[in-house]
Amino acid sequence: MPLAAERQMEHIGETCTVADCVHDLVQVFSGRINCVWRYDQYIANAEGKSELQDFWRTMKRQDQQACDRIKQLLAKELQCKSS
Repeated sequence: MPLAAERQMEHIGETCTVADCVHDLVQVFSGRINCVWRYDQYIANAEGKSELQDFWRTMKRQDQQACDRIKQLLAKELQCKSS
């Protein structure tokens, strides 16, 4: 007999209409874009601490680049799904 947690998860994904790779990209995009949204506050919180502000600016730039790449990959994957 499956454990309660296993029973709760045994049918996850059965009705999913998108490929796992699209779902994965959306999940990662969501996390990254949330971070980008917060970095300006982190930079402001680090006022007077240039090294820390530089760190947050670097993280923001990297996450923005990652989001741009994810959007490209999503567009490609979704185009393949509609063809």
